[in-house]
This record gives sequence, C-alpha cells and structure tokens, in this order.
Amino acid sequence: MLKKYFRRLESIIALAQSLMTPKQFLFLSSVLIGISCSFAVIILKTFAHSVFSFATYINGILKLSFINSILPIIGILLTVFVVKKVLNGSIQKGTSQILYAVAKKASIIPRKQMYAQIVTSSLTVGLGGSAGLESPIVITGAAFGSNYAQNYKMQYKDRTLLIGCGVAAGIAAAFNAPIAGVLFAIEVLLVDVSIAAFTPIMISAATGALVSAIVLDESILLSFKKQETFDYHNIPFYVILGVLTGLTAIYYSRNFQRVEHYFSKQQINPYKKALIGSSLLALLIFIFPTLFGEGYESIRTLSETDPGKLLDNTLFADFRNNQWVLLLFVGATMMVKVFASGLTIGSGGNGGNFAPSLFLGSYLGYFFSKLVTLIGLSKLPITNFTMVGMAGILSGLFHAPLTAIFLIAEITGGYGLMIPLMIVSSISFAISKRYEKYSLDVKGLAKKGHAFTSNKDSNILSTLDIDSIIQCDYLTVHPEENLSKLVDLISHSNQVVFAVVNNDKDLVGVVHFNDIREIIFNSYRVKYTHIKDVMKAPLATISSLDSMEIVMKKFEMSKSAFLPVLRDGKYHGFISKSIALEAYRTKLRSMTIE
Repeated sequence: MLKKYFRRLESIIALAQSLMTPKQFLFLSSVLIGISCSFAVIILKTFAHSVFSFATYINGILKLSFINSILPIIGILLTVFVVKKVLNGSIQKGTSQILYAVAKKASIIPRKQMYAQIVTSSLTVGLGGSAGLESPIVITGAAFGSNYAQNYKMQYKDRTLLIGCGVAAGIAAAFNAPIAGVLFAIEVLLVDVSIAAFTPIMISAATGALVSAIVLDESILLSFKKQETFDYHNIPFYVILGVLTGLTAIYYSRNFQRVEHYFSKQQINPYKKALIGSSLLALLIFIFPTLFGEGYESIRTLSETDPGKLLDNTLFADFRNNQWVLLLFVGATMMVKVFASGLTIGSGGNGGNFAPSLFLGSYLGYFFSKLVTLIGLSKLPITNFTMVGMAGILSGLFHAPLTAIFLIAEITGGYGLMIPLMIVSSISFAISKRYEKYSLDVKGLAKKGHAFTSNKDSNILSTLDIDSIIQCDYLTVHPEENLSKLVDLISHSNQVVFAVVNNDKDLVGVVHFNDIREIIFNSYRVKYTHIKDVMKAPLATISSLDSMEIVMKKFEMSKSAFLPVLRDGKYHGFISKSIALEAYRTKLRSMTIE
C-alpha cells in the first residue's frame, strides 16, 4: 500500500517536472526535500527524547543511574548488529562524506544513506550514546537531495544544490533555526555557491523549520527563553571566553580523533570492540549522568535558575546545593565529554559532534562565568555566558562562525546577544584555525588529499583525476641513440618533448625540441651527437599519486609546459600544462552553482 502511494507521488512529481521550467521544478523540489528532511528529524528527535524521559523516570525510582549506564551498551551493540546484518558491514559516518561526494562522486550519495543514518543513530544516540543526531540528520538530508535529483535525471549542479537543500532543511528542522540551516549548508558544505542559489536553499530550510515547529513539541527542541541584557562592561570576559572556547575546541578535536582512531585500529571482533567501548562509556555515564544522549536537557538546566538539578540522581546528589561541588562536576563533565563521544562513535556507534560541541560550549560558558562570580572578580550573567559558549565551541570545532552566531541567536529567540556572539565566535575561530588548518569533519579528507575547503581553486583541483590528463602515448628515446633517431620521431609526430629512458624504463632526462632546434639542421652533428649529450634533467617530476593541486604548484614553480610522470619510480607519461588548465576550466563551468 505504501509502495503504491509513493509510486503515485513520483508520477505526480514527474508530471510537474514536464510542465514546469527547470527553475520552477527546482523550487518545488526544495519544498519536497524540506518536508522529507523535517519528518526524518521528527522521528529521530521524538525517539531520542522518549528514551531520555523513560530513563529519567526509572532513575527517579532507583535514585541512581543504572539504566543510564545499561542503555548505551544495548544501543551500540544493536547498531553494530544492524550495520553487519542489514547494511553490508559498513556505514560512513560524519558530514565529510557529503564533501567527498560533492568533490569526487559527482554529488551522488548511496541510496541506503536515506535510511541507514536514521536507524543507526536512533539506536546509538536514542539509547544514550554520548553523541549528536545532527550529523546523521544532515547526511540523511543530503542523501534525500542527491537521490531525488538522480531519480528525476537532474544535472550535477542541481544535484549539488539539492544536497545543500537537504542539509539546510535538516539543521533548520533540528533547531527551528532556518537561517542557521542556510548558513551551515553554505559555510560548511557548499563553499562555492552564488547568491542566486540561495533561494531554493532558503525555501528548503524554511519548510523544514516550519514542519518541525508544527509537529514537534517545543520541549524536544533546544530553545532558550531566558537571557539577560548585554552589558558592554563584560566585553573583556567575553574575549577571555573566546580564547578558552578556541583552545577547548582544539582539545576536543585532537582527543576525539585519538580515541576514535585507537578503536578503528583494533583488529578485533566488532561486537567485542562495541562491548569494550560501550562499557567504558557506561562507566563514564554512571559517574557523570549528564553525558547520556545528546545532553540538551542538561544544557537547558544550566541556563535555568536551579542548575543544581544536574546533581539529582547522581553520586553527588547530597551536594546539590553546594555551588563549588556543582562547579567541579560541570568542569569534570566538560573535560571527559570528548572521551565519551569518542568511545560512542569509535566503538561502533553512529552519531556526530554537533550536539557535543553545544554541550561542551554551554558547560564551559557556565564554568567560566560561575567561577568568576564565585571568586568575586565580577558578577557575570551566567545564562548569557552559557549560551554564548556554545557558539564559541561550534565555531572553533567546525570552522563555521556565521552558523554558530545565527544558530544561538535563533534558538535564544532574539539577537540581544549578537555582539558577544560575534566576539566569542570570531576569536574562537581564529585560534582554532591557527592550530587546526581543517575543521574536525574535514581532517580525515585532508589527510587523503580530498579536502573540500573555502579555497575555490583547491576545491576544483581536488575534483580532477590526474590519470585522466596523463598522456601515456608519448614516444621515448634511449640515451645512447644518436640524434637521427630523434629527428625521425619529430618529423613523424607532433611531440615537442621526449622522455629519455634506459632499458629499465628509468627516466634519465628529457629533450625539448627548442633545445636542439639549431643542431637538427646540421646533418653532421645529428649523425655524431648522442641523445645523452643534449638531454637535460627534468625541472620537476610528477608522481601518479600526486593531487592536482600539487601538480599545478609544480608547473608554477618549474615554469615548464610539460612535466614527466613517474609511476612506481618508472617513466609513465607526460602532463601538458595546457591540457591541465583546459580540464580545470571545464570542471569550473560544470561546478558553478547559479
């Protein structure tokens, strides 16, 4: 019945495509993708909130977080089971796969990502794994956009744009923050998009936020109603908070990868790895129950009048009214959050770092402002610092200051904190960028030479395949041959450069036509001059494993029009600078989103 309904819907959409102009159909598509993504968000958020409410209810009876410790183990084991038995043993995690799909896979995302992320992240995070749902939501939205475009035979530009629509709708629906959704799609993923392309992305984000606001209960969404008036006298403290959030973002980024990589290197049974990792996570949650799940409820608690509620049903419940104990609890939780998130994802669970960044930022903002207040240095607006801290970590971790600023502005219900948000986000971004060239999600791609960054040239060059422009049919010569052989080759080909190779195919030099122009018209010199006497060492050589960005840098440094290519140390062919530039221009035209 459901399958029949979807076929009928597809027929209607196909009919609309035939009756509309491409731009009109693009606008319609952005609305449909926004609706689809918002329902994925509703499913995930509702499930996660229901499990948290259930665990909280049980904890109120047991007076200790036993359930909080058991559920994440179950969730991660179930996630590993689903990945092995349903998803063919593998699932890609993190928004970096979207960047890779745009850069290397013609914006084609596997169909299974339309449901794989929802299922696995709901099991992991919904059952208490210390990660976020936003990354799976974003990947699901991107998969919706990519597969929708494939289904209706849309071109690369439109596929990429609809991926951006899905991403924007996912973030907008998750936070009821359409502006942040648009900025995240453009600032983090579609780094090279024209102003004209904003319209479908904005439509999709607005649709996602609207559906989410209508269907989801407000208590499920992360929102704040209480904030204090901004006082410019506190600017020095906001500057210090910006520095602290930048340094903390670096701390989180490096330690998260250490934990995740440690588990990824362990060649053991996936269930055993999941059990070990989730057991360590369970221990952390037992001591610090606020690490359970996304942690948004504890963020709200910190910004309210009685943050001591964080200690209810914990080992420290007897000290709930002791502000110093609460401060130490918040500080310790803040520092171990990275290990909880790393254990969750590294041991086999699925989730993202968006929610952990907000969690970490709120705890840091609270810790700093409360500490300053307790020691009597100044009486700071703790609620404001709690919220602004979230923007600082988000900006530093994802290198997305605009997203951070407008996300917190939207979820706080106004723009009264715009100045401190700008100060903290920009300082955090500057510090993090200074010591971490790439954001957390891009690091892995960068190590493989696939980084898709804000540098337009680098983006385009990263999409070019070096093998497609290597010319392997160039004629070669031997160093012991005389020039008569070379003259004969020149007269029967269009080559102007020749590789000189020995019997083992080692490159020993190159001969350019311009270098022997005067000699070849002298028959005596041609007959008695050997190629080894006129050959020159290449100004630079290219490895077949080099990225196109490295190739173009070598052309620029050598000032040469042709460079020889080596594969496994042996001569393989030539790359012509003119052909490389033509490939660049062709790719530039195909990738420009208008």
